Amino acid sequence: MKKKYFLLFGLLFGFKNIKAQHYSMFNTRSMFDGFENPAVKTFTLDSSGKFASNFFFPNFSTNAANKGSAEDVVRRAANEQIFSTAGLPIGQGIPNTLFENSNVYLFTFKIFTHFKYGQELGFAWQVRSDARLDYTNETLAILDSYDRFNAIPYHDIFKTSGYQQSYHQFSVSIRENWDKKLALGVKLSLLSGIAYNELNIDHSYIYADAANDRLDLGLTGNYKGSFIKKDEVNSKTFLPLFKNPGLSMSVGTTYNTNSGYFIMANIKDLGFIKWRKTAYIAKFNNIKSIYSPASNSDKDINEELVDFVNDVQEQKGFITPTNAKADFMISRTFNFYKPALIVSKNLFHAGGDVAFVNTFKFNNVSASLTPAYNFNNFIMFGIQGMYQTPNFEFFLGTDNLGKSISTARGLSKSDAGVGTGYMGASVYMGLGIKFGRTVNHPMNLSTMPGVNGEKPYKGFFRSMFTLFQGKQY
Repeated sequence: MKKKYFLLFGLLFGFKNIKAQHYSMFNTRSMFDGFENPAVKTFTLDSSGKFASNFFFPNFSTNAANKGSAEDVVRRAANEQIFSTAGLPIGQGIPNTLFENSNVYLFTFKIFTHFKYGQELGFAWQVRSDARLDYTNETLAILDSYDRFNAIPYHDIFKTSGYQQSYHQFSVSIRENWDKKLALGVKLSLLSGIAYNELNIDHSYIYADAANDRLDLGLTGNYKGSFIKKDEVNSKTFLPLFKNPGLSMSVGTTYNTNSGYFIMANIKDLGFIKWRKTAYIAKFNNIKSIYSPASNSDKDINEELVDFVNDVQEQKGFITPTNAKADFMISRTFNFYKPALIVSKNLFHAGGDVAFVNTFKFNNVSASLTPAYNFNNFIMFGIQGMYQTPNFEFFLGTDNLGKSISTARGLSKSDAGVGTGYMGASVYMGLGIKFGRTVNHPMNLSTMPGVNGEKPYKGFFRSMFTLFQGKQY
């Protein structure tokens, strides 16, 4: 497969969105929910074991979507491995947008640490990736063939703006009840950057002179990345060696009202990564003339595009933010039916969602139907199934049912041409097991705080509050 096919295929279906967060998982009290929303409790008194883990069974999720007039080109490249832009309209700079996200919990471990405040302590190792790319039809067309740009000059048709960031995240989280209604949670993370790429093309120029076998290319913009050449990426790049360190924090709260409403609010993954001094920053503003491009157009043009960065790059460290979010949820349970309204907004990047989760629970089995509107003008419909007991949970779902089915059918050889409209795919799955001594209700314990000389426990958040307050609790 040619390099450009591999690049396109990898962008669409790699572990890297529509940044849907599996809203059907919110307020399920699963282990996944407890790490994503740190104030949510995951243990059940008198029923759950004291410890919980996924035992290295990955709790994973991945989402991808591409929208714009190049949808058919992208779909055919993904489904049939045929990359052709022959019928793609060019000359007007028509925009397209690619979104991607993945979140993989490789290992999770939680401990129920104190009954009085329902305190839970958690540890997690996850790998995350986020990407967004705004590109034009012409950006794809030039990768296919320069012949379509013959005869007349084109200006500003390669406008491109996008980034991709991936990293390891090692977290410790704690949650506890402030009182019978209010709970607080915090998740602190140490990050290890894997890769970062950001490209912005502000102005462009192309003129193909077939008579003289010459191609003129001009680009103005900037590039920022952890690597430029493919030989800079090796197996060590993907290991958590903390050569590109970072920090992030999530804080959250839940509140149960007297009328039965459950309210949750979070600030998630607010942080940064410091990319080391061997990273690259380049600002380019140049015109290149390529002679005899017809002899090997793909190779020559690709190399010249890379040279725009190579000619002006400097190795220099930089700092990038993580894709932080603000979430709000309100829900209420009516017997076996639990509806929930969720609003989520990216803090530093474009995008967000409004979702309406409809969960139906029968004994230990639940099913959720979730229509959602993405602020990038996507409509999604998700479905989820979960089997959950106090000591075991397994879930499987998708945030984008119709597009996931269409993409899966298209990837099969027997139905490669299937699909209309924007292209998308989403799937997530996870497992959690609780074990150890059962966590008991205070009335069933053999010892209680303040009895037999045991010092009363204040709780983590009360201790922190009194510490900053500067007086004894």
